[in-house]
Amino acid sequence: MGHMLNIHGVNDFRLDPYQSPAPGKSDVVVKVKACGVCGSDLSYIKIGGIHRKPGGVTPLGHEAAGEVVAVGDAVKDVSVGQRVVINPMKTPSYIGSGGPEGAFTEELLVRDARVGDSLLPIPDDLPFEIAAMTEPLAVALHGVNRMQVKSGDKAVVFGCGPIGLGMVLWLVDRGVTDVVALDLSPERLERAKALGARAVLNPAKDDVRARLTELHGTARVFSRECVGTDAYIDAAGAPNIVSDVIGMAKYHSRLVITAAYMKPVEVNLGAMLTTEMTLTTAVGYPDEMPDVIAALPRLRDKVASLISHRFPFEKVVEAFNVAGTPQSAKVMVDF
Repeated sequence: MGHMLNIHGVNDFRLDPYQSPAPGKSDVVVKVKACGVCGSDLSYIKIGGIHRKPGGVTPLGHEAAGEVVAVGDAVKDVSVGQRVVINPMKTPSYIGSGGPEGAFTEELLVRDARVGDSLLPIPDDLPFEIAAMTEPLAVALHGVNRMQVKSGDKAVVFGCGPIGLGMVLWLVDRGVTDVVALDLSPERLERAKALGARAVLNPAKDDVRARLTELHGTARVFSRECVGTDAYIDAAGAPNIVSDVIGMAKYHSRLVITAAYMKPVEVNLGAMLTTEMTLTTAVGYPDEMPDVIAALPRLRDKVASLISHRFPFEKVVEAFNVAGTPQSAKVMVDF
């Protein structure tokens, strides 16, 4: 008998006894070795779960790596003992996001498992906790891909939680070395700097527009002076970000929103008209996961630096409490 972490109601989540179902012929069972705590997990807890039936639960956990312990007869190209990362977006039940399974469990059923799709093999010498960073790093990489930046561009990242930090990592890796990162937490800003951000700003203390003008120079649009930044990405979700960026953005610059906004935000289309700037969004990782896995051995030390806390599975509730604090980056649960 194992356990699974479930949401029972608003701010009510706990480890429940759980018996992993026997795999069907197209399923596999993965012994989970490491699983990260995600900001969306914390959001699901606040709202009392998603797709939760009355009296039911929402199982949590979708950033998992582990070892295959059982393989259904119809599953090809995977064997017991294989080390894998799970792509929850490619699982029929969206593991950990409203389906019957969550990855905060000892043995995870992956339904309709397909190698190279929902199950991605990882190198034997890659630590499981580094492999478990694949999912958040894929979110970050998709956001950076949507920024359409190239080497030498000037970029701004709002928010230095695990996703924002991953974006700093990928931008610098892509040759976008002029990255400015913003956050309210001094610990998170230190991490962004260590990952290669050229400068870090705290919007509670710094005049963001004035500092960006110093760092990225100016540009003109008709009679208006703008900031010389090429692309912005919002991984923070503060309601002023969109209007602040529109107010300072230069001609043909780009703002990508990857934060989850729960309320509508006012957009000044008049100010956008003359700049022909792009305002778009990024969600998930339609095809970035294999790219991340390929890059992990090369970026291993940088990726390890994103993990701020580690907890054993039996202390998973404590892990969640830490993940909600601004001092944390990625909180990892080890099995």
